[in-house]
Amino acid sequence: SVGGRVPRADSGSAPCDRKPSPREAAGPLPSRCVAIDCEMVGTGPCGRVSEARCSVVSYHGDLYDKYIRPEMPIVDYRTRWSGITRQHMRKAIPFQVAQKEILKLLKGKVVVGHALHNDFRALKYVHPRSQTRDTTYVPNLLSQPGLHTRARVSLKELALQLLHKKIQVGQHGHSSVEDAVTAMELYRLVEVQWEQEASRLWTRPEDREPDSSVDVEQYMQDQYWPEDLGPGSSGGQGETQDRRA
Repeated sequence: SVGGRVPRADSGSAPCDRKPSPREAAGPLPSRCVAIDCEMVGTGPCGRVSEARCSVVSYHGDLYDKYIRPEMPIVDYRTRWSGITRQHMRKAIPFQVAQKEILKLLKGKVVVGHALHNDFRALKYVHPRSQTRDTTYVPNLLSQPGLHTRARVSLKELALQLLHKKIQVGQHGHSSVEDAVTAMELYRLVEVQWEQEASRLWTRPEDREPDSSVDVEQYMQDQYWPEDLGPGSSGGQGETQDRRA
């Protein structure tokens, strides 16, 4: 639920006298790993993409989930994609407050997510590349049996092909909780291999920062969303303006 329990920094960590498992030896302890997803709305005169909800999930499922009031007035809720409505803003917290809470959860952690550069941009934050695990750019995921490899695959397709679960299928837009949980499940699927490779992969000269050309606006294209959310569906485009937000 929104405003749920925030995971403590030491939540789920192993006792100091216990030997690490092979999985732990291959990478960060579960308590040092979180997944994040944000939902966006359009704000200001130019409809700038801004964060309106953020969910952070720990390795073991503890949840931070809050609606966020953007710094500029909301002009397009993008409900069709974001699931955000005017009513959600009644219990939203200011961006500056949310930013401080969220960054406290992210700093010093391995952060998992899909197209993370969009979430970090919305948070006005730069996370260390060595501690970033973006499911958009993982060869171990893209090479899994049954998945047709291409440069980028949507979270929805990864979930269907690799986790055998359907996400983003409702009439009310996305759920950042569902997407964050799914990203963590994908991470855990190839965690050992990923962590074994990460230390050398991210330092290679040919390794590139996430392609900023694949930004929020492009990700709003219909190819990434449920077919039942097409034009004229009951999901609709959502509310478009709230000068008071």
